[in-house]
Amino acid sequence: MFENLTNKLEQVFGNLKKAPSLSEKQVDDGLKNIRVALLEADVALPVAKKLIENIRPKAIGQEIIRSTSPGQMIVKIVYDELVKILGSTKSDLNLNKVPPVCFMLVGLQGSGKTTTAAKLAKFLEKQNKKKVLMVSLDVYRPAAQEQLKVLGDTNKINTLPIIEGQLPVDIARRAINSASLNGIDVVIFDTAGRNQIDLGMMQEIKELKSTINPSETILVADSLTGQVAVDIASEFKKTVNLSAIILTRVDGDGRGGAAVSMKYTTEIPIKFIGVGEKIDNLEIFHPDRIANRILGMGDIVSLVEKASQDLSQDNIKQAEENLKKGQFSLEDYLSQLRQMKKMGGMEGVLSLLPGVSKIKNQMDNAGVDESVIKKNESIILSMTKNERQNPKIINGSRKKRIAKGSGNDIANINKLLKQFKLMSDMMKKMSKKDFKQTNNAGIPEELFNQFKQ
Repeated sequence: MFENLTNKLEQVFGNLKKAPSLSEKQVDDGLKNIRVALLEADVALPVAKKLIENIRPKAIGQEIIRSTSPGQMIVKIVYDELVKILGSTKSDLNLNKVPPVCFMLVGLQGSGKTTTAAKLAKFLEKQNKKKVLMVSLDVYRPAAQEQLKVLGDTNKINTLPIIEGQLPVDIARRAINSASLNGIDVVIFDTAGRNQIDLGMMQEIKELKSTINPSETILVADSLTGQVAVDIASEFKKTVNLSAIILTRVDGDGRGGAAVSMKYTTEIPIKFIGVGEKIDNLEIFHPDRIANRILGMGDIVSLVEKASQDLSQDNIKQAEENLKKGQFSLEDYLSQLRQMKKMGGMEGVLSLLPGVSKIKNQMDNAGVDESVIKKNESIILSMTKNERQNPKIINGSRKKRIAKGSGNDIANINKLLKQFKLMSDMMKKMSKKDFKQTNNAGIPEELFNQFKQ
């Protein structure tokens, strides 16, 4: 996420941090490079200019001159101003209405509205304990209504039964009546998208908004389109008075132009970001945390929250007990691999850690491959329970059997056992509170090395 912008800003800050003191010229040169980095990341020109205008007087002020670490001070100033541009604080969805509360999703075709409707529904059910109904108002795109129904059935989310030939306004009225009768808390309306903004589309959205009276009118915009997404948001705002934005495909956005520019340009808060294809890959937009990610400082708070949501409490408790005893078996290792998969794999976890760009470089240089997790899982599953609890008994003949059962060669079995030994030793050190060896990103060296090819 935002790798290109992060890498360029880290280079600028790296140069500034090396200097024991900073002259006004050095600060100006650094700000010039920051401005170039922002523009290359497709950040809107007025936004880039505003950021630099806000940063410069503080960066050449007395606090920098007197600071013992001027480079670090500039990073702090950039962080503070970036948070302001992104929106200062997170904005919650407006659920303070008499049920059923209605949300209307709008946007261009292909922006991910239908998938986002399902993600938002699942989020509200899981996090807010709401009973949700999804409704497709797209009677134009072939099988659009069926697509939402399939998503609902797959993820156990209520959808409004389809009646062929019914117009969008009539579908909306039927949905609200059905929701009232069935104790639905929230109704999410997925409106029809178009290939481009047109008068007919906007007129229909106006009529639907009048009928539905939504608590939130949410634009779903594709982050990968960069400045185009910002322009689309501005156009929709003129017509339907948007209250929120959800940016999709942020996980694939190496630039970050849309995320950085959207709030300042449109004055509409980004409330969620889509960070993957799975139903639970929807995150609340926290401006301070996004600023941390952009500046390469990671997002440890989100990582902890994600772990608490995705990981089994029983597994966590058991792991803690084993750690206290200095015990660590291949069963525990298998559990850790599966937990990492639940949290989005290695990349999903590492993307939230400080120094993410350095981590990615280390992974590339070391030949780290996400498939290692699946390979190791298959090897461990081919072992007997006794072998998992006591790997020391795995001799040559056992290795042959395990290799055959898992579809691997003996070299991979040996590699796994070596990785496990490192992991086990690390756990014992941690149990004694004697672990100090870490890499540049703050990740235990043994933990990182276990995934080397």
